[in-house]
Amino acid sequence: MAQYFQIHPKNPQSRLIKQTVELIRRGGVIVYPTDSSYAIGCHIGDKTAMDRIRRIRRLDDKHNFTLVTRDLSEISVYAKIDNEKYRMIKAHTPGPYTFIVPATRQVPRRLQNPRRRTIGLRIPDSVIVGAMLAELSEPIMSSTLILPGHMLPMDDPQQIRNALEHEVDVVVDGGHCGVEPTTVIEWIGEMPVVVRYGKGDVSPFEAPDSLSKRWA
Repeated sequence: MAQYFQIHPKNPQSRLIKQTVELIRRGGVIVYPTDSSYAIGCHIGDKTAMDRIRRIRRLDDKHNFTLVTRDLSEISVYAKIDNEKYRMIKAHTPGPYTFIVPATRQVPRRLQNPRRRTIGLRIPDSVIVGAMLAELSEPIMSSTLILPGHMLPMDDPQQIRNALEHEVDVVVDGGHCGVEPTTVIEWIGEMPVVVRYGKGDVSPFEAPDSLSKRWA
């Protein structure tokens, strides 16, 4: 049965953060709040935990997983980006964006898109997530908590607990954080492409003519 940690969204309890991170290190699957919606995640190197997430969400091998990081200091380890991309990502993080970019060899193949060799990168504006990442000292492999048959992420921590108490190891209750997923920006070539409209403002990543077509 999943443990249930009520963690303050502005002043996270250090003891509960440490317990959550220890469960991640031991191969646990966690549900946790971000700045856009709840997510489900595990240790970056744990294939068994990743397979559990695939089963819970019924994902195929083409799903883009995301590495959730605390800041841009680790980005060159996992992503191949030039100075322009770096500056643009830095200007819009932390925030509700997921950037799909070419992965480096440091990223396990099972986390990459099998055809394009890309990985999602995410830097949430969340005190709870920041505290977990500071304690863990490496990214969390993550996916939005959208369960089979649902169009939107779950948002009620108690309902999440009831639905997944036998599927995950801990549910982090940080209160309601919304049901709007991140805006997803695919940036493989020279220009960014918005592939999912979400909570983040897309205007910095769209050309003026594409904006006029979008609202036509």
